Amino acid sequence: MKPKQQQKMNQTYLIRAIFSYGNYDNKNTVPVFELYVGANYWTTIRLPNATYFQFNEIIIQQLPSDHLVQVCLVNTGLGTPFINTLELRPLNNSPYSAVPLPLLLYSRVNCGSPPWNPFTRYRDDVFDRLWRTRHADAWDVAKSSVEGNTESSNYDLPLEVLSTASQPLNNSNVLTANWSGDISYPYYWFLHFAEIQKLPSGHKRIINVTFDDDDDNSPSHVLTLQYLKPITLSSNKMSKGYVSFTAMATADSDAPPILNAYEIYEAISQPDSPTATQDVDAMLEIKHTYGISRISWQGDPCVPSKLAWDGLICSSDNNIRILSLDLSNNELIGQLPEFLSTLPNLKFINLAGNKLTGSIPKALKENAGLQLSVANNPGLCQKSSCKKHNFVIPLIASVAALVILTVIVALVIWRFRHKRVILSEFQKREAAKDNNQSFSYTEVLRITNNLETAIGEGGFGKIYLGTLEDDTKVAVKLLSPSSRQGYKEFQSEAQLLTVIHHRNLVSLVGFCDENDIKALIYEYMDLGDLSGLLSEKNPKVLKWNERLQVSIDAARGLEYLHHGCKTPIIHRDLKPSNILLNQSMVAKLADFGLSRAFKNERDTHLSTQPAGTPGFIDPEFQKSGNLNKESDIYSFGMILLQLITSHPPVRRELEDICFVIDWIRPKIECGDIQGIVDLRLAGEFNVCSAWKAVETAMSCIAPQRTQRPDISYVLHELRECLAMEIGLSNSNGIPSHPINHSGNLDSITLLSAR
Repeated sequence: MKPKQQQKMNQTYLIRAIFSYGNYDNKNTVPVFELYVGANYWTTIRLPNATYFQFNEIIIQQLPSDHLVQVCLVNTGLGTPFINTLELRPLNNSPYSAVPLPLLLYSRVNCGSPPWNPFTRYRDDVFDRLWRTRHADAWDVAKSSVEGNTESSNYDLPLEVLSTASQPLNNSNVLTANWSGDISYPYYWFLHFAEIQKLPSGHKRIINVTFDDDDDNSPSHVLTLQYLKPITLSSNKMSKGYVSFTAMATADSDAPPILNAYEIYEAISQPDSPTATQDVDAMLEIKHTYGISRISWQGDPCVPSKLAWDGLICSSDNNIRILSLDLSNNELIGQLPEFLSTLPNLKFINLAGNKLTGSIPKALKENAGLQLSVANNPGLCQKSSCKKHNFVIPLIASVAALVILTVIVALVIWRFRHKRVILSEFQKREAAKDNNQSFSYTEVLRITNNLETAIGEGGFGKIYLGTLEDDTKVAVKLLSPSSRQGYKEFQSEAQLLTVIHHRNLVSLVGFCDENDIKALIYEYMDLGDLSGLLSEKNPKVLKWNERLQVSIDAARGLEYLHHGCKTPIIHRDLKPSNILLNQSMVAKLADFGLSRAFKNERDTHLSTQPAGTPGFIDPEFQKSGNLNKESDIYSFGMILLQLITSHPPVRRELEDICFVIDWIRPKIECGDIQGIVDLRLAGEFNVCSAWKAVETAMSCIAPQRTQRPDISYVLHELRECLAMEIGLSNSNGIPSHPINHSGNLDSITLLSAR
């Protein structure tokens, strides 16, 4: 990758690494390994169990000449390292650069935030910092009367963070907190304040803040808070192994102290300077030129010394340079590159026992301070003049070109003579392929035992259980003569499903097209449809994590239809009965009988007659008849609500008609998540996960289609819901958000474990 224009000033970056083992390798042993940034140790990853979800953050500073950040996973002999997500965020004009970097995140908290909002991040936070919700036992939530936005500050704190705050219990005048840390490192506090209440005229909130650090003369800070005007205090370093602060209302304050948010960072040292950039670039060029794939050739070439690249000897002072390079007996081929001379401190190069050719570059020959060993390279010319061999190469090339040309002419003639034979064989193969998908009506009757077992009924007609010759079960959907759908729709679905394949779409095994008999043969889904699984008649209640997994599977299938197909496809009839599950609980979308493809990728909607299932139909679609991807999103949102509540979109209670949207909104407003989630779960779910699922569903059913999210965003949110359910409630972790920022760096590189 070519370097970008270099910065004039140092740049600060936030790097976030996310880990969740999940027993992905079926060994059920959580690895323990080390994490490095460039040449220096970052932290040790030691997850307590397989389901634990953890993120680690570090704030670093890059010099103007640096154009690459390398993050290394180092094998410590306790299992193969792994990583789920690696993120890079530029912190432009960062206030964190006022303290020594790098900084490890110890804690970052949004005080006073409601429990159903577990964290705040991008897009609310322009730096994509993760603000967790957490309350100390001795703290209470301060009432807020925030209207409008906050004033700007160097920290660019989001309104969602500054508009909430904690205060002491019982309106006490003292707010205090302390945390224990590693006695080996100093810590830094960042406390964020802003007035969130419109106090009566003449009233003020005045706070005296002190830090408990190793300086007996630590000054106190007296703050007079103003409405929505942020103030940030940062502490001096504290090295007693704990961090502590006290905020006290002064005697003339009219309100108790508050705290909107805080951050605690652990300052770590960087004992090892990286290898000189010039030497690193030269080594990367050598690695690329010769295709060297040694396991150790990752990260910084020289430091730390215990992880130095094989074959290198480096200097041990602060200016790390490469002194010796040994690449003997490595089957290297090609010519000696002249860029080897760009290693100015190199004293010895051993390239003996390879297959190098050509001549030795002049710059290497004339370097009196360089000892060059190139013995046992038969094709390498070591003489002062190598002209004797110059004519041989063009001659060989000419002969080779003539031979190749002759072969090409012969192949063209042969292909022309046998073109018809080849075409005939191709046609036979295609015909055989078509026959494998095509069933006669006699075969349909045989595999269904004369339509003996009906297992359902849909828009096409009845669906029958069938068994193929290899004992594979199938579902045969037979087009009824009285069906509202006709031959055109049958043809459309058959043609679509023969070219659409995805893990979360029901596969088409074949079809029957014989006179007036039309049938589709699908893979059989053992567990039936989602509607049946959510029914009160089903004795096995779906667990919360199972419901989330079903929603994720369905979202994946819909994402493929919307974005994975060359011509985007809208489903048009999404509902629980069209989500089928196999024996492994994998959910798949079914019934494309009403699907239509966009005429071209630039179309924003497709005009057609309203269709679908009441309760799941997009109201905007019903009014305008304009069908689009957002219509599917609305239907998907209603499915989500049914997964969460087990209530269908419309149901009859006594003599009244109840709409789930009208039923759920008051419960959301009063924060009654226990009353929203299916009561049969008896509270067995992560509250934060449930709130996020509700929020996602409600965003899908926004009245206007322009307000609805894309299915890819919905899929991401649902994955975060599942991550919270399986591990977030017992960890300090946060799932990642797919934002790609590389700042002014060329790239951030994750290097595999050594």
